[in-house]
Amino acid sequence: MKAILIGGAQSGTGKTLLTLGLLRVLARRGLRAQPFKCGPDYIDTGWHEAVSGIASHNLDAYMLGADTLNGLFNRHMQTADVGVIEGVMGLYDGLGSDGGDCSSAALAKQLGVPVVLIIDGKAVSTSAAATVLGFQLFDPAVNIAGIIVNRVSSANHFNLIKTAITRYCDLPVLGYLPPLSDWALPSRHLGLVPAQENRRLEAQWDQLADAVEQHIDIDCLLRLADCQSAPGRLPTPPAAPRYAQLTLALAEDEAFHFYYPDNLQLLRDIGVRIVLFSPLNDRELPACQMIYLGGGFPELFADRLTANGAMRAALLRAGLQGTAIYAECGGLMYLGTSLEDQQGRVFPMVGLLRGVSRMSEGLKRFGYCEGRALADNLLTARGETLRGHEFHHSEFITDEPPLFTLTKRAAGGEVKQWPGGYGDATLLASYLHVHFYQRPALLRRWLDKGCELL
Repeated sequence: MKAILIGGAQSGTGKTLLTLGLLRVLARRGLRAQPFKCGPDYIDTGWHEAVSGIASHNLDAYMLGADTLNGLFNRHMQTADVGVIEGVMGLYDGLGSDGGDCSSAALAKQLGVPVVLIIDGKAVSTSAAATVLGFQLFDPAVNIAGIIVNRVSSANHFNLIKTAITRYCDLPVLGYLPPLSDWALPSRHLGLVPAQENRRLEAQWDQLADAVEQHIDIDCLLRLADCQSAPGRLPTPPAAPRYAQLTLALAEDEAFHFYYPDNLQLLRDIGVRIVLFSPLNDRELPACQMIYLGGGFPELFADRLTANGAMRAALLRAGLQGTAIYAECGGLMYLGTSLEDQQGRVFPMVGLLRGVSRMSEGLKRFGYCEGRALADNLLTARGETLRGHEFHHSEFITDEPPLFTLTKRAAGGEVKQWPGGYGDATLLASYLHVHFYQRPALLRRWLDKGCELL
């Protein structure tokens, strides 16, 4: 098996840029390069798919046990020539100060995958070797197989850095990237780039790939990518003959598109038929017993969501009739009474929940957290826990009773708690993004509620 993890000495060293360029280079060579992302990020996985044409999968050690994570990785690698995993933050950055807890380094060790470490070459020469040596010595069990230097001003500058790293660290330096001032990921709200704009970026992807191929030894990188698959096993999903009769309506458009591909595949593996619909453009819901409203950017399309009164009415009617509805983040905002933007403008939403989503300038919540159910709901029974990730620039102001107490353990051992999750026996909406493979049995309650409408 061939796989590599692209790690950085810190955030901002160019992991995403290099990963995208590498994916494009490998595709041009006729190789099927399977992209992955360490952690819960939706933005980078979207870029991966835009460049490679292959769905990128999240490898999340907080939400997934080691057996399950390894099992998913091995399943996706069955059809791949090489796996390319983009790391998160700096190589040893994870939960708190523990470099072995949910970090890129810990993932590389768990999977047995070698690491290509990217360092920043701006305004440095021999000191770059001290940086690399520190990463080598910090955890010798992490297989740092090669180095790439970003933001190198010239070939002479690169040779200085390369000579120092080779001398003091005994590691191959695979190449470098010059400052790419004419190439940057288009800036959009939290990275949003519509599909039609991705098509216009095709020439730019190729320019990036040209730079990667010109300055980096891809053949050497592929030789370093040899590794053995780590043992893993996928948990058994819930099964019942009646599940094959279920249809799930999935919101999919510019406003709602944040889904873990493994979540959707798990539902299909159970037998659920998935039909797409657009809250922005469609006026009717597909015939269905279940609805999934994922995350996205309803705040950017609030006027269009409001204007599509037919779809809002259809969702309200479906909810009142007992359709089993699960909503995450942007989906929660859409199901509330209204959405208020930073200018104070108010946009009516679906109204299944009493509550206003109010946009703020900064992040209201960010990071991993665990929810303990205060009452039976669509995914968990009272007292059960659920792990997930929150990332949102809004707060949901409501007098609805919460279904969960959310807990986050911050650096230094501080514990933060807050209420979240709203709905009833057939509706669950929260800011929490959840990976279903953490416990596939949690889908049974949602599936069974859907079956009641058959």
